[in-house]
Amino acid sequence: MKKRSMGDRIFDAIVYAILVVVFLIVFFPLMYVVSTSFASARELALNKFLIFPKHPTLEVYQYIFSTSTFLRSMIVTIVITVVGTLVNLVMTCLMAYPLSRKALPGRSVIMTAVTFTLVFSGGMIPMYLVVNSLGLIDTYTSLILPGAISSFNLILVKNFFQEIPESLIDAAQIDGSSEMNTLAKIVLPLSKPALATFTMFYAVGHWNQFMQPLLYLNDSKKWTIQILLRQIVLMSQSGVGDEDAMPPGFVLPVKSLKMACIVVSTLPIIAAYPFMQKYFDKGVMSGSIKG
Repeated sequence: MKKRSMGDRIFDAIVYAILVVVFLIVFFPLMYVVSTSFASARELALNKFLIFPKHPTLEVYQYIFSTSTFLRSMIVTIVITVVGTLVNLVMTCLMAYPLSRKALPGRSVIMTAVTFTLVFSGGMIPMYLVVNSLGLIDTYTSLILPGAISSFNLILVKNFFQEIPESLIDAAQIDGSSEMNTLAKIVLPLSKPALATFTMFYAVGHWNQFMQPLLYLNDSKKWTIQILLRQIVLMSQSGVGDEDAMPPGFVLPVKSLKMACIVVSTLPIIAAYPFMQKYFDKGVMSGSIKG
């Protein structure tokens, strides 16, 4: 084994020190949010900053789940995320596959148009006018259809498809396979790392949507979890839960309520990351090499 020089050791020490600092920068705000969500009103009144509450309580979480308001928003967000992600993947793959074939007529023109949208977009007002003219205001379709294809993700998926050997696709077509059959039975199974990666990208995008539901959803019963959180944070609403269902003497700590809502709303998407993590590097890097 080759002996490491003093310069290498110093470099490693600096790298580790930077990683520790970055970890602390990420960890402490997250720990503060989680800890505050378990703190009681009395403990928050005595301590402005908490990392480990002395008397943790689940009363705020019990309060949140005591009514259908929060749960309804969570269900709405989950449904939009699942359906929207499926639409994104189907539309992206159906467009990326023909663009990955060099024999497609007008391929360069279409790719130029796609690339153009990465730099210039219509903006918020034209998009709202389009959604309104299609009669999609106050419908969940307005949160899915306008962003059915991401230009950036489309380019990466197209590049990933291009890495599949042409001879494999040509052999399938010689055997009588149609384009759709080739896509479904050959291209997509070989593209699982990319599909898993962009599934997470699209899912996170739908889960964190804020401006779209804020602009397009007027009915409060259709609000997603992000809009409900906005109302809680800005208005400090105490009507998110049922105080009658709580123990006698319960005092609602508004700060804990805000933090608990953040924890509950982010937990599902965080829990999904470990299952997709192994595909991230391979999926993104494979689709970002070729042009």
